[in-house]
Amino acid sequence: MSNEDEKIPQEHITPAQRVRSDWRSLVEKLSYKAIVNNIPYFGFIALLCVFYISNSHRSIEIQRETNKQYKALKELRWKHMDVQSQLMQVKTETQVIKNAEAIGLKPSLLPAYKISKK
Repeated sequence: MSNEDEKIPQEHITPAQRVRSDWRSLVEKLSYKAIVNNIPYFGFIALLCVFYISNSHRSIEIQRETNKQYKALKELRWKHMDVQSQLMQVKTETQVIKNAEAIGLKPSLLPAYKISKK
């Protein structure tokens, strides 16, 4: 029967013969010889899969580390703002006077004056 299929010209092929020839070509592609011939290609595909998986794991790890660093930065930013507001509070004139009284200094009651030479 295969001899008859080979002798029929391409324009006279019936749909059933076309399906059989497609099936035969598929079986030939999946044969042991075809698989052995394509081992380097399959190895390359497997290597790409390994790289893809490792890259995915690495990107997830980097994202988690970035999130940790972002949380730490956020906390440090809040601490910085808290310390800055405390420093502004301590630098007010009334707080400076209170702290100076603790060590025995008093604010001057007289206004500042200028000494000039004649």
